[in-house]
This record gives sequence, structure tokens and C-alpha cells, in this order.
Amino acid sequence: MIDIARKLAFLLIGYGGLGALAKPLVGGVGVILMLHRVTAFLDRPDGPNRHLTITPDFLDLLIGEMKRLGYAFVSMDEVVARLRSGRNAGPFAALTADDAYRDNLVEALPVLESQGAPITIYVAPGLTSGAADLWWEVLDEIVEVGRPVTATIMGKQRTFECATPVARKSAFLELSEWLTSEVTEEEQRQVLRGLAEQVGVDASDTNRVLLMDWSEVRQAASHPLVTIGAHTVHHCNLKRLEAGKALREMHRSRSLIEAELGEAPLHFAYPYGYAAAAGMRETHLAREAGFVSAVTTRHGVLLPNHATHLHALPRLSVNGRHQDLAATRAMLSGATTLLANGGRRLVTV
Repeated sequence: MIDIARKLAFLLIGYGGLGALAKPLVGGVGVILMLHRVTAFLDRPDGPNRHLTITPDFLDLLIGEMKRLGYAFVSMDEVVARLRSGRNAGPFAALTADDAYRDNLVEALPVLESQGAPITIYVAPGLTSGAADLWWEVLDEIVEVGRPVTATIMGKQRTFECATPVARKSAFLELSEWLTSEVTEEEQRQVLRGLAEQVGVDASDTNRVLLMDWSEVRQAASHPLVTIGAHTVHHCNLKRLEAGKALREMHRSRSLIEAELGEAPLHFAYPYGYAAAAGMRETHLAREAGFVSAVTTRHGVLLPNHATHLHALPRLSVNGRHQDLAATRAMLSGATTLLANGGRRLVTV
């Protein structure tokens, strides 16, 4: 219901002309766009993770429309330079993609080449090497099998029926909440693999199928339009870790990527990135780990004041549920920033 209401609000602002009126008053100097998957070949277009996927055609339309509106597409290095300089050279946009899905290289990059648009891809070395699981994709595979899944939640054994689409959706939502709030970060993989074993799903296969391996990450990194950033080692919710472990997740992600690519990443994305996953402590840790910038998933445009909040930069999610240029125009106007943040224009943590 919240997603429907948000979509209607975005479309009203985008189509109704409110965005154009609002932008001079509440618009920013630039935006960071957040992607995950870019593919025309989604196995389950109505699945629970569909919001993470847009098509290459829509990406092409999006970039073209933003160029028409005057946006220059820049790297994250240039985002930092522009914010620090304080000079207004016109609106700018940076494309970012989390987790290093293979389709970023195979399907998104040709679009970016045709448009001359750079991208920063945030890599979690544990996901890339298989030492961590892409749990939300694995969980989708688990419930899609259609067999009952049993889990012990708050001391009680629960069985989740997965025989129908409605049951699978309900099971996915409840098990997702459980895995990310009650199961500890350290135990999440073991618990997930226990669920997978119940229904015969190979949890390791998901990473191999969906994510770049290190040779592909190196291939991406060698492209002039691609910057590789870090995303922790194991895609951990940093706020659920004690400070020393959280810092190690950040610092080791830099060193592991440097060992593979020969260069340490300067830019970081907080896994999950919402309030329960990244706060003020995490911004200090990201700075201590040596990152020049760090992005959240907080909904917001960039303002000049973000020059002093480079480790708490908001992004606009390009959502697969509403691939509509009107929604894009609404977000770019800055009006949706106010809607999503209780009237605040400056969005940090």
C-alpha cells in the first residue's frame, strides 16, 4: 500500500507539472542514481526482488531524458570534486550500481557506452568470491520451489507454506524480516543455507549465476567508464556489528579489492543503507577506513551542503516497479525528497 501511494504521488508530481514548479525551489545541484540489476531477461518479473531490476531500454531512456533536462553524467570522483568546489556548473548525475551483478557488465555497459555515461559499481568481495550469499535472491529461489519451509522464530517452530503465489510472497516477506532483524549477521548464512537444504536449493549457485566473478570485475574495472567501489566484505548490516567488526568489514573490503585490481577503491556504499543499517557512527568509520565518499539508500537530491557530508550522500533509487520517466522527473525535482524526509531538504543520516 505504501509503494502504491508513493508511486501515485511520484506520477502526480511528474505528470501534473508540480515537479517543474517545485524544482527551482527545492531541487538540488545534482543526484546520485542507485541501480542494482539491468536486464531484459528477468526470470520472475513479478517476484519479490523485481524492484531491484530495470531494463536496458529504460536505462537508455532515463539517461536520454536526463540529458534533455540538462544533466551531465559524471563519475563519483567528479561528484566529490563538484561538491567540494562549490561551483555550480549545471546539474549533474552519477550512476551507481550495488553488488556487481553480471548484467551490469553484459547488458548495462553497452547502454552506458552509447550514452557516454560513467558508472560506479560497488563490489562486496565476499559475494564475488562466494564467501557470502546473495541472501535475498537465494530466499526467492527457496520459496519459489513451492515446498513448505520450516524455521524456528522467537523460540517457536513455524512452517511457511509456499504452494501459491500469495503464500510465497508472504513467506518471503516474513523470512526476510526474520533473517535481517532477529538472526545475527554472523549466523545469517548458516541459517539461510539450512532453509535452502530443506527444499534442495544450492545456495552457492545463485552467486555464480547472477554476479560477476573476479575476472569480470577486472574486465569492468579496466573500462574507462567504470569505477569500482566497495560494499563491505560480506554485505553486512554495519549497524548490527560492533564498531571493530564494522570497521574491519570496510577496511578489508578495500584491501581485498586492491589485491584483485591493483588499486584501492575510494568510494563506498553502505549495504542496505537505510536508517537501521547506517548512521553517524558508520560515517565516521567509512572516513577512518579511507573512503573519500560513502552513499546511503536515503531518498534525496544533492545540495551544496553535502560537501560537508561526503560520507552520508543520499541516492535516488531507479526502481523496477515503476519504470516511468514521470517518476524520474518527480524525483529530480526535489519534491519527493521533501515527501520522503518529513520536509527536510538536506538528507544525510
